[in-house]
Amino acid sequence: MEHPPETLANEPVLLRRWQPGEAELLDRIVVESLDHLLPWMPWAAVHTRQTAQDFLDRAQDDWASGAAYNYAITVGGGEPVGACSLMRRIGPGGMEIGYWIHPGWTGRGLVTRSAAALVAAAFALPGVTHLEVHHDEANRASGAVPRRLGFTVVSRRRDPARSSTPGESGVDLVQRLDRA
Repeated sequence: MEHPPETLANEPVLLRRWQPGEAELLDRIVVESLDHLLPWMPWAAVHTRQTAQDFLDRAQDDWASGAAYNYAITVGGGEPVGACSLMRRIGPGGMEIGYWIHPGWTGRGLVTRSAAALVAAAFALPGVTHLEVHHDEANRASGAVPRRLGFTVVSRRRDPARSSTPGESGVDLVQRLDRA
């Protein structure tokens, strides 16, 4: 199975594959971002240093199997400021993009630049025909990223799991981009 590169550049962002020994670093970024993440990310409510290590362990297995490709979003000197992923969980030919960023780095276009790098990497892989971003309708910041990249809303559905956090409306939007 062909994999995307372990680093992806889209100035000023450099995405790099998460490494197993980075649990302390990942934990610190998540803890500093909890107030920002809790309204939208169910996993943030149960985050611990051990869940950070578990994520990194799973990320290694997922990379090897091709199930997911998890990257640290870095800027400047390479310090991670968030995370993004390409995941094979939406069926044949498709990959889902996910992302989050430390609140001190929002509003600078870094997530859009990161997602654009993931789009290019995904469409360079054989057999990838479309990409999707899934987000709660109330999460306008997350929804703006795929719109900037040419994605269009292809479905809007009630999702009880999407109302498990304080910010979520329970309406899941799926935005899709097909290979040109």
